[in-house]
Amino acid sequence: MNAFDVIIFRWLNSLVFWKDWIDTIIIFKAEFLGWWILGILVILIAVSKKRKEWVRVLFWAGLSGTVSRFLFTGIIRFFYNRPRPFEVLENLNQLVTHSTGDSFPSGHAAFFFAIASSVFFFHRIWGIIFFGVALYMGIGRIEAGLHWPTDILGGMAVGIFSAWLINFIKNKISPS
Repeated sequence: MNAFDVIIFRWLNSLVFWKDWIDTIIIFKAEFLGWWILGILVILIAVSKKRKEWVRVLFWAGLSGTVSRFLFTGIIRFFYNRPRPFEVLENLNQLVTHSTGDSFPSGHAAFFFAIASSVFFFHRIWGIIFFGVALYMGIGRIEAGLHWPTDILGGMAVGIFSAWLINFIKNKISPS
């Protein structure tokens, strides 16, 4: 492990088991916040006067997230099976249980950053909000003891690239 990963991981992970209400927030960020992103997107569709446009956003975001998480992340993990922090560090505060291996890149980060990027291509302000939420979720995954900081950064890069690639292909097929 590199020093950057260990130092940032230890700093963020030190928040765990300090106060119960902080642990609750970390668990929410690490496990549930990303799914709230999707819920917000569905609500935007339901209440928007531009429902047709937001349905397109949901379609392209879902496709980008799926390609990011299951294609690109899967390929990288096939060739590089990085252990999770709780597998190699002693004296860490693991707040959420998880299976071993497949730490890099973070599948959660790849999926939700792809969604944020897709939203950004359609609507800049909402995209920035979704990026902030995806980053906050990624930090929660580090705090909870599930990922290294570079796992989140790698997932971010994979997600942004996937959304860019899907958007590029979409524009080549049907420029509108």
